[in-house]
Amino acid sequence: MRVGLSTPIVVRTPGTASPWESGGGTAELVRIAELADELGFDHLTCSEHIAVPAADTATRGSAYWDPLATLSYLAARTGRIRLATSVVVLGYHHPLALAKRYGTLDRLSGGRVVLGVGVGSLEAEFALLRAEWPDRGAAADRALEQLRAAWGRREVGDFVVDPPATSTTAPLWIGGRTRRSLRRAVTLGVGWVPFGLSADTLAAHLAAVPPPPGFEVVLSPGRALDPLADSAGTRRRLTRLRDIGATVAGCALRATDIDHYCEQLTALHEIAEPL
Repeated sequence: MRVGLSTPIVVRTPGTASPWESGGGTAELVRIAELADELGFDHLTCSEHIAVPAADTATRGSAYWDPLATLSYLAARTGRIRLATSVVVLGYHHPLALAKRYGTLDRLSGGRVVLGVGVGSLEAEFALLRAEWPDRGAAADRALEQLRAAWGRREVGDFVVDPPATSTTAPLWIGGRTRRSLRRAVTLGVGWVPFGLSADTLAAHLAAVPPPPGFEVVLSPGRALDPLADSAGTRRRLTRLRDIGATVAGCALRATDIDHYCEQLTALHEIAEPL
């Protein structure tokens, strides 16, 4: 099982983010990305919300850095670590626009993009962007088919999309919390990145819809890890994910400041390496 990071600073969700992150900026973010790259972590993430209703910020948070801009910047400061959107909302973008923008990033980064996508769950944001809310699941399936057909191809129908991504296999992680999202991921993607599900529910979903060989199951241990203060607990939680069926763990870390975060990152690498 590989281990990646739910990148701090760029997304600050109440209950998960540490207080120091609100004062963090480019220097701290780059320091984390470069250290994670050097240590051999699997991926960095960045999520998408274009505008969060003020009434929802207490539960969802308000800080969501733009994933394309953020991951493009980090691509230039790293050399190996994958760059994952977790997730981009399909209904906010034309499939060809995603293929062009993230295909360009894939070229710039040497094939390191993972395009995590989701159906979306915030109706007010859909309304703000004049995106289709009813039947968004069916619309997402159509968009995924178009995105798969366009990814890595210079000629798409009567149009040219140049530059294309480095491969014609679309690196799609499908987000969601339902069994339907897992079926969608197995059918149309290369990985599943669920959220907010118990271990028992995850195990039941994976037993009901067995992933094919090579499919990535990206699971989170839940609350932020504290590998320095609780190495045994950190190892136990990661092992539990592996036993459920995770091939990749996406982890957040608890820290008091940037120095502490980097120490936590090093400790997590030492714990996770044997897994």
